[in-house]
Amino acid sequence: MTTTPYWVAGQPATSEDLVEIRTPHDGALAGRTSNATAEDVERAVAAAHAVAGDFADLPAHARATALDHVSRRLAERADEVAALITAESGKPVKWSRIEVTRAVSTFRWAAEEARRFSGELQRLDTDPAANGRLALVRRAPRGPVLGIAPFNFPLNLVAHKVAPALAVGAPIVVKPAPATPLVALLLGELLAETDLPAGSWSVLPVPNEVAGGLAEDPRLPVVSFTGSGPVGYSILDRVPRKHVVLELGGNAAAVVCPDWTDLDRAAQRIATFSMYQGGQSCISVQRVYAHEDVYPALAEAVVAHVRKLGTGDPTDPATDVGPLINEAAARRVETWVDEAVAAGARLLTGGRREGATYEPTVLADVPADCKVVDEEVFGPVVVLDSVPSVEEAFDRVNASRFGLQAGLFTHDVRLAFRAAKRLAVGGVIVGDVPSFRADQMPYGGVKESGTGREGVRAAMEDLTEQRVLVLTDLEL
Repeated sequence: MTTTPYWVAGQPATSEDLVEIRTPHDGALAGRTSNATAEDVERAVAAAHAVAGDFADLPAHARATALDHVSRRLAERADEVAALITAESGKPVKWSRIEVTRAVSTFRWAAEEARRFSGELQRLDTDPAANGRLALVRRAPRGPVLGIAPFNFPLNLVAHKVAPALAVGAPIVVKPAPATPLVALLLGELLAETDLPAGSWSVLPVPNEVAGGLAEDPRLPVVSFTGSGPVGYSILDRVPRKHVVLELGGNAAAVVCPDWTDLDRAAQRIATFSMYQGGQSCISVQRVYAHEDVYPALAEAVVAHVRKLGTGDPTDPATDVGPLINEAAARRVETWVDEAVAAGARLLTGGRREGATYEPTVLADVPADCKVVDEEVFGPVVVLDSVPSVEEAFDRVNASRFGLQAGLFTHDVRLAFRAAKRLAVGGVIVGDVPSFRADQMPYGGVKESGTGREGVRAAMEDLTEQRVLVLTDLEL
């Protein structure tokens, strides 16, 4: 098997520190790459620092053309890319195909936003002292970016680092997750087909312990991290003077209100998006608070839909739920569920592990201090609970230290607005589960779910800072 190269300032490279990537499903070899050497890491960072000024000055059409090219090439190679995502992460291929489609859109949105990221004009003669003055407010890159990506969306979450950075003219050094570097390296292959300047991007597989040194490097003034809270906050603590964007975890909740009539649809959406990708999504449905009037019928329907989900070989298009990223992750989920059952929770379905695969699991009557309620499970587990009122449901949603997104099943627009005001989350999805995300919308959380926002336009603003030019003695 050939060794997939990593990318240093746009050029392929390999080292003797070989890394084999094996699929979580059966341990088959998915591919092989190598960890970047210390010398190559230094070359990548130095090149990003050196090209920053020239890259910021690159015309918008040049950046947009490169982003369009990547979007188009991802679409052309969609089947190959989806198969690689499945091979290295164990994600069912039906979800891998959706991830590729989303990444195609992410790069297309970035190309479009690169063309219209123009700033704004402000007339200043609203005060007599500023007669004849006009402000031109534009945004400039904060500087080169370190993008640290997780394993659960090995393509699209890398895209959410790379595409906005390139769109604003900020060089980026990408550190993919050690478990899933291959798709990020394939993305490097597509970037290498463009005319982007040397040093404007690098993709470096390195062990996690190397990331701390990269985060501290003063030549990378922006750090964009997606992953676990403890790691994210440790980065923030290490570099308090840098601009740090953190997209962290959650234990997303769905509220089902008494006016919601299509309980089977709500149950189907809850079942699907609590278990999809093995629950390894920070906005997968983990907690459900249903009004007592609808709870019995909803709970019965959720269990029925969960039992219909296809499990097994992730390369089979009929598979809905595949393995977790490794057996250790599945063992942790198993332990948390067993602890909840021992504390009095009722196991409605599931609860068994085989290797890295954990059976889709529904729990009820779970004590509030159990890990499956209080922590982020990041596994195929959903907790159902009955509440006497919608206000009680809102209180239970807010009781979490996380606040990424929440779902609200209601037809009452006034209740939707009240939820948006009351719920301490980054986004409220009305009529659906919290797992919905459009790649062009602002996305991120509050409390311990992170700082800053992803979503192409929002990320472009996060990676840049305002620059103001004031013009004087104008006829306005």
